[in-house]
Amino acid sequence: MKKILIISDGDAGEHFIQRVIETYTSENIYYVVQSKAKEYKDANPARFKFYEFDSTSFYKLSNLLKMEFVQVIIAMDDQQDVENTIKNIKMVKKHLRVIVLNNWDLENEDPNVVLVNTNEILASRLLDYLPNVPVIAQNVGIGEGEIMEVLVPFGSSFVYRHIGVIEQKNWRIVAIYRNRKLLMPSRRRMIQPNDMLVLVGEPAVLKSVYRAIKRELGQFPEPFGSNLYLYVDMNVVNLSTIKELIRRAVFAHKKFKHSLIIKIVNPRDIETLQYIKEFRNSSVIVDIEYKSQDLKNTFFSDIKVYHVGLVIVSSEMFTDYDIRKTLYESHVPVLKLSDRSFSSVKDAALILSDNRDLEKISTTIFDISEQMGFNLEIYNYLNEHQEAKEQVIEHYYNLATIFSKSIKVMKESQNPIRTLRQKDNFIHILPFTYKLTKRRIYSFLSTDSEKLYYKLDDYHQIFIPVQL
Repeated sequence: MKKILIISDGDAGEHFIQRVIETYTSENIYYVVQSKAKEYKDANPARFKFYEFDSTSFYKLSNLLKMEFVQVIIAMDDQQDVENTIKNIKMVKKHLRVIVLNNWDLENEDPNVVLVNTNEILASRLLDYLPNVPVIAQNVGIGEGEIMEVLVPFGSSFVYRHIGVIEQKNWRIVAIYRNRKLLMPSRRRMIQPNDMLVLVGEPAVLKSVYRAIKRELGQFPEPFGSNLYLYVDMNVVNLSTIKELIRRAVFAHKKFKHSLIIKIVNPRDIETLQYIKEFRNSSVIVDIEYKSQDLKNTFFSDIKVYHVGLVIVSSEMFTDYDIRKTLYESHVPVLKLSDRSFSSVKDAALILSDNRDLEKISTTIFDISEQMGFNLEIYNYLNEHQEAKEQVIEHYYNLATIFSKSIKVMKESQNPIRTLRQKDNFIHILPFTYKLTKRRIYSFLSTDSEKLYYKLDDYHQIFIPVQL
């Protein structure tokens, strides 16, 4: 039997004792000290022992502390009485664990004294009732946000997604509540509108997941970042195409309505630089890097400093093996612009593969197509295994209903890449996975449409990371 000492004085202490009495456990014996005795009708004499004396009296408290208590809980109304009581306890039992109801912002350096701040508890409880604020478990775990409860709104990016295709790195969906019933998550279970998800993971990661779940259309490039970043290496990009590249990036900036950073490295050609500087305004930043050392780390630093959510590059930049690998490692979507008109693009093409990565990035695709005014066309190569593809198509139809957006599913008997190369203009959207960082020579004989993305190099492409 574990012995627990409760030292109480005031309404909060009395209420706590009553709650303890109502909470059944046969494993604990409670010794209750009060300056003025109060009768508790339902207290079991075998589990509750009551004492009436002033806990600031060292003589009386030290006699009681001759017993082996595992814990002391102090809930008193007077700050000085609390401090003196703690002092008396520590004089007798230095390593005894003491839990203190803190109404006065007390400070403490003793690892065996835990201060429970009443203002924090009240504020946290009230926050639970605010809409669009994550509900964090306070009395489970360490209470720092590692356990979170999130209601999935109707237009969420997680609606109608199978749990198995949601990238869960450093976090997990551990339970689903639907219509007041507990459902255990499985790979094939589909998330429905108004599901309550219980998440466990690193607090910082869960904050990002929360934003992703609550995100609706019109938010891209969130949750990856908030700004657009045109990356131009003048040693790689053909000078004759830079001006048109700038104009197309500015067009995307106006469509997405987010700030644009134009980053120039290895600068040369004064006339071109002067042309670029003329675009500077309150929402367009021109950043020219005159030092050519350690460009990779400079790029990663910019991603953080500018909170970049979409990187824009030319075809030449993306073709470069080292640059492509750096872009992948940034975990940010990449818009690769070709030499074709960008403002006239009407259709966004998706090519189904035998994996389900397109389901992982589906809401981002709908968001981009909504803001840019693209029609969605899904190409299904019928000569490949269809089970996974059918689930992805079902998912896209469900999202199309939610977002009131029509989609076309094109059934192809030949490789869709051949069909697409006959189109005049479109934008190709695909998952940005590690296999795209490989050198092109290794995919020459592949039938994987994602590895063969470069066959559509003459068209605009958006590469979207599958991880949050």
